[in-house]
Amino acid sequence: MKSNDYFVRLMLLVLTLSQTTNSLATEAIFNRASGALSSTQLVSAVLAANPQLEVVQAIWQATASRIEQESALDDPMLVHSMAPQTIGNQQNGFSQSTEISQKIPWPGKLRLRGEAAGFEADAANENIAALRLVLSSTAKSLFADWYYIHQAIEINRINQTLLAEFRDIAVTRYSTGLASKQDALRADVEIALLEHQAIVLERERRTILARLNTLLNRLPDESIPPPSKLLEISSLPDAKSLHDNALQSRPELKELAARIQASKTQTELAKKEFYPDLNLSAGYNSFWDRSEQRFILGVGINLPLDQSKRHAAETEARARMKQAEWNSIDQMAKIREEVQIAYERTDESIHVFQLYQNKLLPLADETLEAATADYQAGRGDFLTLISSEKNRMQTQLQTEQALADTHRYLAELERAVGSLEEEMQP
Repeated sequence: MKSNDYFVRLMLLVLTLSQTTNSLATEAIFNRASGALSSTQLVSAVLAANPQLEVVQAIWQATASRIEQESALDDPMLVHSMAPQTIGNQQNGFSQSTEISQKIPWPGKLRLRGEAAGFEADAANENIAALRLVLSSTAKSLFADWYYIHQAIEINRINQTLLAEFRDIAVTRYSTGLASKQDALRADVEIALLEHQAIVLERERRTILARLNTLLNRLPDESIPPPSKLLEISSLPDAKSLHDNALQSRPELKELAARIQASKTQTELAKKEFYPDLNLSAGYNSFWDRSEQRFILGVGINLPLDQSKRHAAETEARARMKQAEWNSIDQMAKIREEVQIAYERTDESIHVFQLYQNKLLPLADETLEAATADYQAGRGDFLTLISSEKNRMQTQLQTEQALADTHRYLAELERAVGSLEEEMQP
């Protein structure tokens, strides 16, 4: 009982130290953010702190530990026998025998067992790479959300200030008889709506914050630095090259390739099971009267008479190999689909952003400037001014949304391809 308690306390200490280390690593990354967090820094923090990676790494370590076990010989057997009734026999002496034996598998069996375990460990190792890819993509997508919500809050604040200025202009014109009181009231209504929108945006900010902290294995309300500016992306690599790279880079395909090799090795091992294993032994037997008969060497084999179960084992191994091969073919088709869909979404979002950034946003700015000048000069009405301001604000939001969408879809494309670091730098 004391031993179990000690083991439990030791494991709790290890887990606590691990969590503390991850927390310190995360805080160090945030401190280096120097007031603005980048997407790369967030990904690094997630990969350093997310507990799911610890789970798959533990699975890999457990699987890798099977290699030495499978390729090792069985423990030797030691057998000691005696004749109790000969104890104290003065004439013939105490009769006993001791024998030690070692099972030696047919040549090649241990090697194949170790190789099969090695391929299974390789497959488990690819699960780590696959999870890192998913976590990286998720972190980048959430970073795009984190960026957009901060931009939306800032746009809301700027437009509240602008509407307050419009209201002051309307009040001044009303006091001089150049406008009706209704203009100021319209401004008050729009300001109230923006104040309500600010509350909604803040709630969305806290929601994204909770999701980010969950990914970072932190408390939901812990602070995270504001995001740095998302870089504009003008183009994508050639789609065909991305498809080719995906089929070379995706860890899921590498995992299936390792499982195919493991199944092939198991098939070869199943063939070896038709051959007997050896059992070498040596012993000393004092039951024999003559001393030259007491030391014994022996060799034994098992008799693989039941061929049906060995044929069944070979059939099972071949079936599992076929299963892995067809899973690989199916996974290739799905990867091609994922790459194509993500590519089309990213390409479209780049076009949408460029449309808003280069055409619609400048037009919205010009329209607002013209409406403001016309109202101040008495040539325009306040409703047109408010409509122009709302259109400009909506265009600003859609521009930032298009930029965030581009990075969100790009994160999906990176996950589908396996990586885009070498192909492009946004």
